[in-house]
Amino acid sequence: MALTQIQIVQSLGESMTWLERELNWGVPITELRHLTGRIGELYTALITNGQMATEVNQSGYDVVSGEGERVSVKTTGRQSRNGHISFNVSTLDRVDRIIILRINLEEMQIETLFDGSVDKARELMRCANDEGSGRISISKLIKPRKSVRQIPKVKEVRWNGYHVSELENGSIEVAYRGKNVSPCKPYLRKIANTLSISTLNSNGNRYNTRQLGSLIIRALNDEEP
Repeated sequence: MALTQIQIVQSLGESMTWLERELNWGVPITELRHLTGRIGELYTALITNGQMATEVNQSGYDVVSGEGERVSVKTTGRQSRNGHISFNVSTLDRVDRIIILRINLEEMQIETLFDGSVDKARELMRCANDEGSGRISISKLIKPRKSVRQIPKVKEVRWNGYHVSELENGSIEVAYRGKNVSPCKPYLRKIANTLSISTLNSNGNRYNTRQLGSLIIRALNDEEP
């Protein structure tokens, strides 16, 4: 039975919550492929106003969009530019569109790395013959950071060797003993626990990096004489 859009939203939220719980238990993202794959398919069904494929292990595609496109969905939890995304080239003739997603573990958000036709995906593939597997390097999908002007800090606080800053664009930076640390969320949680600041919002969900960093800055600034 097809899921309604409301059910897709609910299932996606629950799956993201479960993923974060597993990560907090110390399970590496590489061991949660079944969960990240499900999250990617639900997210794609949501943004395309579509439905999950009707058959289990549907050959070639995972989602049928609201426009009737057969969409192959690939989801990765890799945070670096290393690695690749693999495809079964022999089933690409059953696909109209390819979407590659990445779960940003820092913000627990879903990012779109690629959304295009099979032909455009083939242009990025290595070994993209008519049989076997084709691979797209993640480095081809993630644009390198450009050298841009330094984003001004609008708020900052120092505490016990930590330097927590909120940038003009809302991002949070954390330095410990003069050295920037990344990802910074574990350090923010450690600070919050020491200061007895809850890391959960009123709905029982964890604050993301921006929200938690902003709370810590506000709390420490309020303590200053």
